[in-house]
Amino acid sequence: MNGEKSVAGILKALPHLAGMEETRGLLKVALKQWGGPPGALKILGKTLTRGGLLPTLKDLSSLKMNQFTSSLFVSMWETFGDREAIVAEGKRFSYLEMRDRVFSLANALQAMGVKAKDAVAEDLFNCGEWLEAFYACSLIGAPMPFVNYHLRGEELQKTIALRRPKVLIFDSELSEEIVEIKKGLPTVEHYIVVGDEIPEGMLSYEALIEEYPARMPETNFMVALNPYTAGTTGIPKSANYYDGIGYMLSDLSEPPRVSLQEYMDLIVKTFSFFYWYGGAEIQDPIGKNIRCIIPTPLYHAGTIIGWAPCMLFGGTIIPVRKFDAEQFLRLIETERASWTFVAPTILQRVLALPEEVKRNYYLGSMYSIVCAAAPCPPEVKRDINHLFMLQGARRPVFNEYYASAEIGAPITALLPEDYMQDPKRYASVGKPRCGYQRIWIEEEGRWARPGEIGRVLSRTAMTVSLRYPGSEEKLSENTRIIEGVEWFDDGLLGYMENGGYLYLTGRVKEMIICGGVNLYPQEIEEVILRHPAVFDAAVVRLPHPDLGEVPIACVQLRQGATATEEEVLAFCGGQGLFGYKVPARVEFLEEFPRHIDGKVIKRDLEERYWEGVERRG
Repeated sequence: MNGEKSVAGILKALPHLAGMEETRGLLKVALKQWGGPPGALKILGKTLTRGGLLPTLKDLSSLKMNQFTSSLFVSMWETFGDREAIVAEGKRFSYLEMRDRVFSLANALQAMGVKAKDAVAEDLFNCGEWLEAFYACSLIGAPMPFVNYHLRGEELQKTIALRRPKVLIFDSELSEEIVEIKKGLPTVEHYIVVGDEIPEGMLSYEALIEEYPARMPETNFMVALNPYTAGTTGIPKSANYYDGIGYMLSDLSEPPRVSLQEYMDLIVKTFSFFYWYGGAEIQDPIGKNIRCIIPTPLYHAGTIIGWAPCMLFGGTIIPVRKFDAEQFLRLIETERASWTFVAPTILQRVLALPEEVKRNYYLGSMYSIVCAAAPCPPEVKRDINHLFMLQGARRPVFNEYYASAEIGAPITALLPEDYMQDPKRYASVGKPRCGYQRIWIEEEGRWARPGEIGRVLSRTAMTVSLRYPGSEEKLSENTRIIEGVEWFDDGLLGYMENGGYLYLTGRVKEMIICGGVNLYPQEIEEVILRHPAVFDAAVVRLPHPDLGEVPIACVQLRQGATATEEEVLAFCGGQGLFGYKVPARVEFLEEFPRHIDGKVIKRDLEERYWEGVERRG
């Protein structure tokens, strides 16, 4: 197989990896967060002495990655010791306390018959138990499908059943929904409930933690990350990160569709975002680590960027059960948060707070706000930097990236130094620092020149390992082979210029073809969002008897603000939109249909205009 591991193959790749800035950057991050060379040596020493691994140094071919990786994680937890690992809902757990709870849960799952590669699904709100379950599943080699806790009825049943889990862990607040669909989950043998109200025949999470021993389980390590795609239409697909991220860490993962050397290049680039976003610079004055607040759902693929690397390097994770803009600022101050992942809507809601509220909190601990999941207006990027620096931050805090559930991690990265060098880059999502990306002109079968709009194709450790468990046939829909190289096509449109920076213009399915002219909704939305009365805007297709389709702007005003259709259209003209780019109509809505990450569900907006009319797509 192309990705087959061997000591010789790894050694062959080392000179190339050593020459990469990303490799050196990640080593700096590890040394900074692990307590310098003494801390790193302590972790390594514990790892090799645990379970008799030391003799493998004489014969690397005998090294079992499952055993080594599980030993590494546990050795890190023991080295971090009393450092806070999780702060959630008034409870604080050190790394040693988290280790013991993870061990107990892992032993409980194995006692239930969970074996390597058996799925253990979770349907939980943001909480410490979510993180404990992830690590327990990783230690015993069980993928953990991340279920969206907003799903109900048939959609919830089909989403869970897709991965055929043996165990389902869920919050007691969701008991009614789970009991209702239980008959449609024939593979689930055990239901574990987080909370006090336990339905008959189900198990208490805390009771299991108390009952089972806090000792190392029989390990079959596999990175348990298993999110679903967004699922704007139909049942979401399941994306198996446990192969893409975990191949070098586990003997259970399937090999990628590339050579070992290329995979190692891609995996280093994939994780390098932690270096690009300041992991080698951040250190809490008390805990000497990164403190990460999680306001977005843990089940969301983008949120992984927030918590996973921070815990790998000994960070403190602060999951928020339900987002509130003022509470977000309060937690940054009280918990000394220095790192967070957000969707643009979160920043917009923070900026919409009254001035006296925003000025009430010291925000100087924050170093990196990493934003993705939906287009972020350049004005929001500037304004959030202004707010945080006004409230104590030493430097601009806004960072951004483009990715998707399948790409798995940032592929582009927009850093403060980028837009400080050239403010025009505020409109970009950065350049491909964490993988490879090019623009493909579909109609002419060629790569784009700078400034030409085409399909955005990506190549990461995740895309060359991507599979869709339960719906494998879907993979070919997004995979393209060009000049013998595999690329992932997410259906996104954009262009590159200004030093290789990526500027997104929208999705293929959202593009408006007006009388044969291609219009890109994001370009129009960015103009409307500059209007001082506008909180959010979404441009979708409106049927037209002559032109086929024209743009209509759906607008959500700021609280207390007013504007008319005429004013918005005049503003568009004044900002440089012309001809077909000026919306044919403006409709004001109190709320937009949204995913939990804040992304507007445009198809739902369009439905009202296309009832009884044949749609293009």
